[in-house]
Amino acid sequence: MKENYLSKIYDVCSMTDYQEESIISRTLIDKKIGTVTFFAFDKGQSLSTHTAPFDAMVQVIDGEVKITIENDIYNLKTGQMIVMPAGKPHSVNAKTKFKMILIMIKE
Repeated sequence: MKENYLSKIYDVCSMTDYQEESIISRTLIDKKIGTVTFFAFDKGQSLSTHTAPFDAMVQVIDGEVKITIENDIYNLKTGQMIVMPAGKPHSVNAKTKFKMILIMIKE
């Protein structure tokens, strides 16, 4: 059964613990117009280079991550965010254990 995250207060950093050698994800909102997904990455875990058909915003909640968009490398830490443009190849590599919220807005 899918958990209902609507109309509830959450401590985002406590939504899930890190799991060794794993990436955990929880979809918080899944609508036609977009999605909001919470991720927790163990150190060294990554999402290989891929593209998405929509702009996507990453908000780092905890830790540090290296995000590559095309050939540009961005090092983000707690409290920072970046928007990854639609159709541009990108990858995500956990420099430390890190948590993020991914917001994807569909056209």
